[in-house]
Amino acid sequence: MFTSFSLDPSMIATVGGTFYPTGYSMVMLPDEATAVSVGTELSTRLQDSEVLLVTPAAILSQITPTAKDADDPLPSAGTEGATVRAYTKLAREGHYGLLVKTPNEETAAQMMEVVSRGPYLMAQRYRMFVIEDL
Repeated sequence: MFTSFSLDPSMIATVGGTFYPTGYSMVMLPDEATAVSVGTELSTRLQDSEVLLVTPAAILSQITPTAKDADDPLPSAGTEGATVRAYTKLAREGHYGLLVKTPNEETAAQMMEVVSRGPYLMAQRYRMFVIEDL
């Protein structure tokens, strides 16, 4: 089974302090039932991986505040702030997330095999210095 999300300091970028969980992928799904179903399948299929359920409330209370200074004093060269703002918009509409440990291409591909069978709104893989659209 998978567990509930709690923001860990290792999931914050050292520069800018924005949500940046290197080695993980964030998938946004339309509702709780879909997130639980996909999360359950991922936790079974990716047995050596971590799958965390991220509720809209957790996104708004834990992830959203990390983007407050993303463009201060100068605009960010990266997309971390914009990505967090996209999660925030979706969370305000009631969408859920799954944060999945995807340390390599193979795990990310296996995750997307499951995720792409159903409705998902966005999927981002956080690698060192790159946020990859999946």
